[in-house]
Amino acid sequence: MRKGRFSEEQIISILREQEAGMATAEVCRRHGISSATFYARKSKYGGLEVSEAKRLRTLEDENRKLKKLLAEQMLDNATLKELLKKNF
Repeated sequence: MRKGRFSEEQIISILREQEAGMATAEVCRRHGISSATFYARKSKYGGLEVSEAKRLRTLEDENRKLKKLLAEQMLDNATLKELLKKNF
């Protein structure tokens, strides 16, 4: 998975600049991001503190691992069911 150019802390600081009164276009130009990227990040990280963003990242990673484990378990179950059908 691709690692972003900015960390969560940097993204939150960029959002805070805009909230402090700087124009969105100016913030985007200073940091070299598009306005679409800015608004996508604002929808995800808007209103979060740095500690909350780190917790969000941790929970997303844990969720990704659990989904992978579930998919593997479902595949194992399907394989076992196929073997049982063939034996009888």
